Amino acid sequence: MSFVSLVFRNLFRQRMRTFLTVVGISVGITIVVALGAITGGVRETVGGWLRVGGADFVVARKGSADFSFSTVSETEWAQVAAMDGVERATGILMRVTRHGSNPYFVLMGIRPAQLAQAPPELISGRLPAPGSKDEILLGSGAAADTGSAQGSHVTIDGERFLITGFYRSDDVISDSGAYAPLEAVQEIARTPGVVTAVYVAAAGGTDPGALALAIEDAMPTLTTVASVDEWGKVDQGIRIMDAMNLAVSTLAVVLGAIAVMNTMIMAVFERTREFGILRAVGWRGSRIMRLVLTEALLLCLVAAFIGTALGVLATRGVMLIEAVQGLLEPTYSLDVFLRAVLIASAVGVVGALYPAYRAVRPSPMEALRHE
Repeated sequence: MSFVSLVFRNLFRQRMRTFLTVVGISVGITIVVALGAITGGVRETVGGWLRVGGADFVVARKGSADFSFSTVSETEWAQVAAMDGVERATGILMRVTRHGSNPYFVLMGIRPAQLAQAPPELISGRLPAPGSKDEILLGSGAAADTGSAQGSHVTIDGERFLITGFYRSDDVISDSGAYAPLEAVQEIARTPGVVTAVYVAAAGGTDPGALALAIEDAMPTLTTVASVDEWGKVDQGIRIMDAMNLAVSTLAVVLGAIAVMNTMIMAVFERTREFGILRAVGWRGSRIMRLVLTEALLLCLVAAFIGTALGVLATRGVMLIEAVQGLLEPTYSLDVFLRAVLIASAVGVVGALYPAYRAVRPSPMEALRHE
């Protein structure tokens, strides 16, 4: 009998025990994959926000618990715009409200003239006209959700707007939101003279990193964000999700390793005489250890495959909830699947080390006398 066939025979010897072990590990992998896909989707959304209008970085209030809570006064905005090396400083006020079935509809207040400098991808219609206060540009997701038509009116937070056109965005939150004149959004939010953040584009020949440092030095109460990794300066959400990812992955390894160890110890105990026979016919202890480790790894890799499939199905199921559809789109990156395989492999190795040692500890004679 070959080494591989022996591995498979041993795994199917106690089918129910093998099945329950695979199920337990699969549940952990499912959570890891689902949480990883959701976290990746959030990072993609944040990346989309940082690229609005072709900006090099965003200026916001330092220490904000959430990006939507950031407030930058128009005076500070003007100071940023006046700094050397700034080509364009676009102030945007973000108002999160409910519209249609989307409880996270983002109404982005921006001066129409600045929107025209770096407009989103138009599907149809035109941008709000400079000086207007009652015109709005809807994202394609928001239009599909409400069945809105160009030239019709839409009411948001009690304010009536004329729909001038529709745009498309790769960022699901922006695509499910809208652009409206800044003054109108300030009135709705009751925050006159304030924007959420300033999107800065550096002039040609200016180093964006050096410009960001200069702004932070000149205005210590503000901070700059140029990448998703810096998002924690103005929003703790990603840091919390990263911490949850680490905690869940660690728990999956620990609990999965305990399950594998229990299964493999029982299997080793039941096969003590078999190992004694294998040792007697010339098998080395290292080969028997490799046999036990291979069985555990195969068990965990099967669980990784099942858990990954269930994780994808779980996130797609979550996306059927209307409240979630306008908030994020899960990202199934290679990192998510590699993490699942690495965790499963770690579970298999850690859980099988002690059983493998137990398999070769008795001498061949002791193993053969085992009942």
